[in-house]
Amino acid sequence: MNAIRSALARALSAPKPRPPRTRHCAAVGDTQPERVAAEMVRYSLGGARHQSSPEEAMRILEQGASNLQGGAEGSAEAVGTLMLAMSTLLYRSGRRQEAMEKLKATQQVAPSAAFRVAAWEALMGLRMEAGQDISSLMSPNDSVDLSIKDEDIRWSNQDHLKFRVDAIRGLAALLNGDIESAQTFFGGSKDYCAGVGHNQTENAVFSYGEYLHCAGDFPLATKMYEKVLEAASTEDISGNLLAAGNMVPEEVSLGATCSYGQLLSHSGKFGEAEDYLTRALQKAEEQFGSNHPKVGIVLTCVARMYKLKAKSEGSSSIMVQEGLYRKALEVLKAPAINSEDTRRQMDWRDIISLARGEYAELLLIQSNRKVEGERMKEWAEDAWKNRRLTLVQALEFSELSKPAVVDTRIGRVI
Repeated sequence: MNAIRSALARALSAPKPRPPRTRHCAAVGDTQPERVAAEMVRYSLGGARHQSSPEEAMRILEQGASNLQGGAEGSAEAVGTLMLAMSTLLYRSGRRQEAMEKLKATQQVAPSAAFRVAAWEALMGLRMEAGQDISSLMSPNDSVDLSIKDEDIRWSNQDHLKFRVDAIRGLAALLNGDIESAQTFFGGSKDYCAGVGHNQTENAVFSYGEYLHCAGDFPLATKMYEKVLEAASTEDISGNLLAAGNMVPEEVSLGATCSYGQLLSHSGKFGEAEDYLTRALQKAEEQFGSNHPKVGIVLTCVARMYKLKAKSEGSSSIMVQEGLYRKALEVLKAPAINSEDTRRQMDWRDIISLARGEYAELLLIQSNRKVEGERMKEWAEDAWKNRRLTLVQALEFSELSKPAVVDTRIGRVI
């Protein structure tokens, strides 16, 4: 209760904010309930990692939602903000299914299209991460209610919401191996990218960049990644509250940093690639801790960069690569090769399969470890389920139009 009172006191005593010039106008309103909710979110999500326990943080958010329910103007928006934050906290605590249920509940009570889109975007992101069937996303019947009331001044531009929805559908199409559908969803994206930094479209711009990356348009993909990273470096990303789960700004910043590092690696710019991938690793460790799966995902990308570098330079970095893959698989809690059925549900399947496939290649070129390498290769091939690329294509990177791109937000190879 003391923490709740403290958050409330800070919000109520703070001066009324001036109209912001960045995306915060879409995230935090000027009403007292919204200011209270914003302060609670900052305290709870920050405290969950550094000070207070996840349980205490959740109590603060739940109590805040209870106190603000059915109150004055801005109360509905405040409660929606707190519910999105609850789902993020559940996700960070490893309770993905509960986070998804909270997002579904948020959709039901969302006060505007902006909240509905944010909840839906996060829900789809968690479904993708969990490896659930997302084919229904391609159906015209699977829609988000984008109707916006006339009085909802802050979200009068419906096109930005549609861009966010289409970007998630485009990402889903990539996961389904349907490049043509992805092209349809991302077809008009360039029209919205000039305004990155406003209306919370960084996540959508990042997904568009990944589509371009997968399609082999490296120059335009570079521009999209740089736009996202510039926006992240010049703004207080913690103020963006209309996002949740693995689609929050911190995850977008991490993802764009890692994907840009991969693109530089694919372009043969290994010095710059190493710089960005090192930054991504530092971001992942700072946000999640050194033993979180997201760290394992980035380590896999770092190891792949060293592989491409060694191949390009005609050198060898077997020991470095092996150490990175071994650490990545340890952090990802990869199942034992001789005791697990690869047909069962497995978290981080894409990344584990990719890392083991790469690791197997290292073992196969060592005469005294070929048997181990063959067993690991067989496991990776059996576990690999990517619909766009075969494992051989992902490992070889022989075609510029078919690079394997690792998305740290959802922990998938697209």
